[in-house]
Amino acid sequence: MLITNHVLAGALIGTAVRRPGAAFVVGVASHFAMDVVPHWGEERIFLRVAVVDGLVGAAVMATVAATAPPGRRASVVAGMVGACLPDTDKPSEMFFGRSPFPPALDAWHKRIQRESPRRLLQEPVVAAASALLLRRVWRGRAAEGVRARGRGRGRGGQPRSSGARDRPTGGPGDQRWVRSAGGW
Repeated sequence: MLITNHVLAGALIGTAVRRPGAAFVVGVASHFAMDVVPHWGEERIFLRVAVVDGLVGAAVMATVAATAPPGRRASVVAGMVGACLPDTDKPSEMFFGRSPFPPALDAWHKRIQRESPRRLLQEPVVAAASALLLRRVWRGRAAEGVRARGRGRGRGGQPRSSGARDRPTGGPGDQRWVRSAGGW
């Protein structure tokens, strides 16, 4: 699976899982689950495609992180990082001559891949579907926030504070009450 698809899956996970640590762990698990699904892969041109995909994936990750709902940003970033982490073996092997993971994990990761050169069109379809789903979920959450604020709730659906600056109490400490009672 191309890294851009892992990035988008991690963003969806981070949106659904509110705690960054849990989003990271679920993101890592999603990587392996996605690699089991049949996907594109061709050794002859892999490096050329991987470089472009890596740059696109980094741009998508930065864009998603910058536009994530503020209350979910940490979880979204953690989900994306977790979903991409297992594929750091490839650039690490290329630049440093070794993987950062134990050989048994690398061997298992390679063994679970279901790659075929005939599945290239599947990758952009999965990316587009994931991006559209993410957009829809974020717009839905934004609409929920607007509806919640309209019901006397603040950001994130939390009740607004009941401090005097939000609404006057009308009691003796209220200056309007004091003025009307002739206290000035």
